[in-house]
Amino acid sequence: MTNVDSFGSKGVLDVAGTEYEIFRLNSVEGAQRLPFSLKVLLENLLRSEDGANITADHVRALAGWDPEAEPDTEIQFTPARVIMQDFTGVPCIVDLATMREAVKELGGDPTRVNPLAPAEMVIDHSVQIDVFGTADAVERNMDIEYQRNGERYQFLRWGQTAFDDFKVVPPGMGIVHQVNIEYLARTVMTRTVEVDGVKTLRAYPDTCVGTDSHTTMVNGLGVLGWGVGGIEAEAAMLGQSVSMLIPRVVGFKLTGSIPAGATATDVVLTITEMLRDHGVVGKFVEFYGEGVAAVPLANRATIGNMSPEFGSTAAMFPIDQVTMDYLRLTGRSEDQLALVEAYAKEQGMWHDPSIDITFSEYLELDLSTVVSSIAGPKRPQDRIELTNAKAQFREDLKNYVSADAEAAGNTVDEALEESFPASDAPSFTHPGTRVEDNTRTLVSAAENAEGRHSDPIHVKMSDGREFELDHGAVSIASITSCTNTSNPSVMLAAAVLARNAVNKGLASKPWVKTSVAPGSKVVTDYYEKSGLIPYLEKLGFYTVGYGCATCIGNSGPLETEVSQAIADNDLSVTAVLSGNRNFEGRINPDVKMNYLASPPLVIAYALAGTMDFDFAADPLGQDEAGNDIFLADIWPNPTEVQEVMDASIDKEMFTSSYATIFEGDERWKSLSTPEGDTFAWDPESTYVRKPPYFDGMQAQPEPVADITGARVLLKLGDSVTTDHISPAGSFKSDTPAGQYLLANGVERKDFNSYGSRRGNHEVMIRGTFANIRIRNELLAAENNGAGVEGGFTRDFSQADAPQARVYDASVNYQAAGIPLVVLAGKEYGSGSSRDWAAKGTALLGVQAVVAESYERIHRSNLIGMGVLPLQYPAGQSAQSLGLTGTEVFSVEGVTALNEGSTPKTLKVTAKAQDGKEISFDAVLRIDTPGEADYYRNGGILQYVLRQISTAA
Repeated sequence: MTNVDSFGSKGVLDVAGTEYEIFRLNSVEGAQRLPFSLKVLLENLLRSEDGANITADHVRALAGWDPEAEPDTEIQFTPARVIMQDFTGVPCIVDLATMREAVKELGGDPTRVNPLAPAEMVIDHSVQIDVFGTADAVERNMDIEYQRNGERYQFLRWGQTAFDDFKVVPPGMGIVHQVNIEYLARTVMTRTVEVDGVKTLRAYPDTCVGTDSHTTMVNGLGVLGWGVGGIEAEAAMLGQSVSMLIPRVVGFKLTGSIPAGATATDVVLTITEMLRDHGVVGKFVEFYGEGVAAVPLANRATIGNMSPEFGSTAAMFPIDQVTMDYLRLTGRSEDQLALVEAYAKEQGMWHDPSIDITFSEYLELDLSTVVSSIAGPKRPQDRIELTNAKAQFREDLKNYVSADAEAAGNTVDEALEESFPASDAPSFTHPGTRVEDNTRTLVSAAENAEGRHSDPIHVKMSDGREFELDHGAVSIASITSCTNTSNPSVMLAAAVLARNAVNKGLASKPWVKTSVAPGSKVVTDYYEKSGLIPYLEKLGFYTVGYGCATCIGNSGPLETEVSQAIADNDLSVTAVLSGNRNFEGRINPDVKMNYLASPPLVIAYALAGTMDFDFAADPLGQDEAGNDIFLADIWPNPTEVQEVMDASIDKEMFTSSYATIFEGDERWKSLSTPEGDTFAWDPESTYVRKPPYFDGMQAQPEPVADITGARVLLKLGDSVTTDHISPAGSFKSDTPAGQYLLANGVERKDFNSYGSRRGNHEVMIRGTFANIRIRNELLAAENNGAGVEGGFTRDFSQADAPQARVYDASVNYQAAGIPLVVLAGKEYGSGSSRDWAAKGTALLGVQAVVAESYERIHRSNLIGMGVLPLQYPAGQSAQSLGLTGTEVFSVEGVTALNEGSTPKTLKVTAKAQDGKEISFDAVLRIDTPGEADYYRNGGILQYVLRQISTAA
C-alpha cells in the first residue's frame, strides 16, 4: 500500500506511550470549517490518496466544499469495515463463493476473493415468532429457527473458516445494529499496515457500510456509515471504494428537552416527518448546537437509525463526552477510550458548539414541543399525534375496508360520512370492556346506514377463549427492532407501564399477539435486575427471541382461528410495533394496517385491543371500585424511569454479554462445518444455490447496446418500496415460489420466509414484484376498475395480452427475446437496502427502469446489476406524457457509454398499438464515472471479478 501524501499530512499521535500513524486534517486549508461528517470523508481521502483513483484534486475539492453547490464532484470513499445481517449477508457470501469459482475459470487465483476490510455478520433476521406468550417461547423459537435454517447456517460457518477477516455473530445474540453500537463499533479504528516494507500501527476514523439500510444507527456514535446493497458491500469487502458525490449537509439544530409525556420514539417520528417533508434524499444530516450535549447516546442512535425513513444517506452526531460515557458503559477498554478522545480532539472532530460551522440547509427542533405520536398505517413518515389517532384511523380505514356499500349505490366513503358526521361521531368501545352500549365499528355502522347490519365477528378459540373481532382490532403488539430496543429509556418505560397496568388490574386483549424481541442480551439483563419482567409477562409480553422479528415480517402466523376470521370476513386488522418499518404487506399477510409506536404505546394498544381508540377519552378498563382507568393513570413517570435505568444498568452487563459473542450456543457449535477454499454446492439444496451472474462471462465485457422492442413488465405508482419489489416475509403454496418449493419436495410447513431463502435465486426471482399489496397499473381496469393486488401483469408476448403472474410473464418474454422495462413514480425503491430488489429485477429480464425519482440505494443497486435507471424530465411523469404501459419502448444513446462518456439524457420512444409515438429525453441516473464502469461491465460484481482475475 502506497500513500502519495501530497499535503504532508502523515504524522504520529502519541497516546499514553503508544504511537499511531495518522493523517492530520490541519495540513489541508479549509478542513477545520467542514461539518464533522465531511471531516471524516476528508481524512479518508488523505489516507487513501494514490495519485490515480484518489488525487490531490479530490482532497482540494472536498476541503473547498461549497455548501450552496449542488453535488457534482465525485470522490471515492473507502469504508473501514463492512457489517451485514444474515438475510442480505447470505447472498453476499454466496456471491463471493461463486466469484472464487469464476476467478479460477478466468485463470486467476480463487483465494484472491477474500475480504480486504474487516467484515462482520450478525445473524438476526431469521428468528420468527412462532411461539409467543409462554416462558419457553425464546428457546422453542430458536429450536425452530435452527431446524429451518440449518443449511444456511452451515454455509455461513464454512464462510467464517474459508474467508479471512470475516466473523459471524451466531443466532440468538442480538440485532445487528444494536450489537454494532454496543460492541462492534470502534469509533476510532487501528490497523497494522505495511508501507514499503515497514509495518506501522495506524489510527483512523471508524467508518462502515452495511447490507441493511439501518446501518445509520451507528451515526449516533460518531461513526460515519450507511446502508448499501449487498453487491456494493461485496465490492467494499474486496477493496473497491464506494463512488459518491460530495453531498450537501443539512444542519439540524436541537434545543430544549423532551417533555414528560413524550419519548425518544416520539422525537424520532417527529424528526422523520420534518426531514421527509424538507427533502434530504442523497444528503447528509448532521446534528449540532448546544442542545446536542443534552441528547443521550441511546436517543442519538434512535435518531440515526431512522435515517432511511427520512431518506438521508447518514444522520450524524459528532463525538463528545456523551460518546465517551457510552463507550465506557458498554465495556470498551481504557486504551480505546484514550485513543478515541485524543484522536477526535487532535483532528478537530470533537464537538465544540462554539465553532461556527456552515451547512447547506438548516432545520431546528425544540424538543419541548414534541408530543406523543404514532406513524402509519403504511409509511414511517406519516406521523399522527396520539390525540388524533382515533380520528385519523377512521379516515384511513376508508382506504382498506371492502366496498360492500357500493352494491347499494354508495361508496364506502359516502356511507362512512353519512354514518359518522363530524359533529356526532359515536364513541367506540371495544368488546370486552364493561361499557355495553356500542360495539359496532365504522364499517358496521356504514352498512347499517344503508339498511344492512354486520355485527363484529364472534371468534371461539380451541382453548375456550371467546371474543369479537372487527376492523381496527390490534392483532399484533410487538416490542421489536433495533430502533427502540437499543434505548433503555423507552424499554424500561414500557416495563414500568406494564407494572402500573397490572397493578390496576388491566390485561391485554385475548386476540392480540404480544411479544418482546430484545436487540441484545443486555436488555434482558437490565429487565431482570429491575424486577419488572413478571409484569411484562403478565400482559403476555414474553421474550420470543433476539432478532428483528416483527419489524422485518417475521411476526409469525396469527392464531389459526383469528387468521381464519380475518380472511373469511376481509377484516382490516392492525399491528402496532416499536420498529422502523410499517410498509404494506411487510408485517404479516393477514394485517393490512401497520403502526409504529414507542414500546410503552405498544403495550397500551395491547390493552386497548383496537386502533379505534382515544386514550384521552376512552378507558382501558375499570378498577375494582368501577372507576375508569385511562392511559394517563398508568403512564410511566420519566423521573422514575431514569431512576430504574440508573439502578439497573452497569458496565458488567455489556462485558459479560459480549465476552463470548462469536461462540454461539450448543446448537451453533454442534453444526457440521464444510471445509475447502471453494464451496461444495448441494444440487438438492433449496436454501443455497450457485447463482447465474457469471455464467458465460468473458474476460472482456461485451459493448453495451441500445434497448429496442421492449415491453413494460409493470407500471407502478408513487412510493413503491423495496418491500414491494423484493420478496420478504412468508408466502403461500399457490405462488410461483411456493410451487417451486413444492416441486422440489419441500412441504408447506417448511417454506420458511423469502428472507431466509435469499441464498436461492430460484425462490427469490419468483417472489420479485410479488408483494401482496403491489398494484400494477397495467391491470388498473381489471376487477371492475378496482385493480388487482399482488404480483400480476399483462403478458404482451401472448395473444390478447392475458393477465399472468409477473414471473411467468418474464419467462415468456425472455424465451421470446423481448427486453423489459418498468415504469414508476416518485421515490421508487425507498425502504430497506435490499440487493434482491435489483437482482430480481435484472434476472426477470428488466433492462431499464423509468421513474420520477429514486431512493439512493436502489438506484445504485440497479446499476450494480446492469439495469439502467432513467428519470422522467423534471415535472413529467407517465401520466403527463400519456404513457399507458401498453406501448413498445426503445432507449437510444446507450452506446455512447462504450466510448467512455456518460450522456446526461437518453432518448426514450414509446410506440402505441395505433402507431402513435411519444418521445422524451430521460435523465440517465448514472451519476458517477465509477457507476458507468460498473454498467459497462454488466454490473459491479463483474467489474470486480475482472479486476481480480487480471491482477498480478
